[in-house]
Amino acid sequence: MRVLSLFDGISCGRVALERAGISIDTYYASEIDKYAIAISQKNYPDIIRLGDVRDIDFSQFIGKIDLIMGGSPCQDLSIAKKNRQGLSGERSGLFWKFVEAVETIKPKYFLLENVASMSKENRDIITNTLGVEPVLINSALVSAQQRKRLYWCNWEVAQPEDKGIYLKDILEKGLAMTDKSYCLTARYDGAHFPHDFFYKQRSMIAEPIGCAFRSRNKQKQLEIRKDKKSNALTSVTSDSSVLINIAVKVINKFKQIKKINPDKSDTLIAGYYKAPFNQQTTGVLTPIRLGDIGRDSQGYRIYSIRGKSVSLSANSGGFGGKTGLYQIDLPDGDYYVRKLTPLECERLQTISDGYTASVSNTQRYKAIGNGWTVDVIAHIFRCLK
Repeated sequence: MRVLSLFDGISCGRVALERAGISIDTYYASEIDKYAIAISQKNYPDIIRLGDVRDIDFSQFIGKIDLIMGGSPCQDLSIAKKNRQGLSGERSGLFWKFVEAVETIKPKYFLLENVASMSKENRDIITNTLGVEPVLINSALVSAQQRKRLYWCNWEVAQPEDKGIYLKDILEKGLAMTDKSYCLTARYDGAHFPHDFFYKQRSMIAEPIGCAFRSRNKQKQLEIRKDKKSNALTSVTSDSSVLINIAVKVINKFKQIKKINPDKSDTLIAGYYKAPFNQQTTGVLTPIRLGDIGRDSQGYRIYSIRGKSVSLSANSGGFGGKTGLYQIDLPDGDYYVRKLTPLECERLQTISDGYTASVSNTQRYKAIGNGWTVDVIAHIFRCLK
């Protein structure tokens, strides 16, 4: 197969072709993002780079290409952007370069991908221009991610079978708060709790706090838990198989926490976590230190939100501020809410673990969010056979 990939990104299309068992003779790629190119180059150094799609003379490829594929930019089409300009926009208007390539080269096959949330008007323009009806496929059928996309291709494509993959299945650790991830975006690196959880924009994961409880002579890895029977918060070793299922209803859990005396505020003391959760205590309200993550320094110390906050420092609030971890207390224990890791995002897009590891995490999130769900594309290519 001789391939021309426009808006190539991190070459998910090539991964999909290989996964579908289709051999590649020559692979040309047009991409301008230097970080996406770096990822692609590391995995496929033999790709022939063409640079900016706006500068390509497609006539040079007449009779030399079997498949043209691409996911033209969606920024001016997606409902996520206000005042979007559709196919006349600067970025989504690059769709017309895809059309130029197809009309000039006349390949045997073509595949175009774009967002399902575009207006009917823009969808009809693309359909009428390419002369084929799109197929709507939700990545949730083959992955742990809700991701509806339209695919225009000039061969018959059936819906893939549901593989029954859930968010909990792809996590490195922690507990999923939804069955499927919300659609991964190029801006996932900016996810923060509670905004993204409440507004269902970016999935986040709850993890029991695994901290080092320090005594005079020894350090022991602990997880703070709440005993189901005695209703007391306890600690267990971090390698324990005992996991409390906080389920999906975090908001409801917060609502279930009630004060014993509604007319008076409960007063907490240091060490309160050792007392039964529903036992009223007295004393001075002070920070409640649970332990630390990694090392015994201020930025890495973990405190319960049942006590006072420690003094903020210039490092954006300690460990949570530096790494995107946000602590919550629930009736069944102490947890923090974290973002998905880059590796977990790769799994959401069914990309091989570590495929994007050659750039910074910020650029990994962006590249993965801009990419394709590989197993969806592989399914489409298998329909060629």
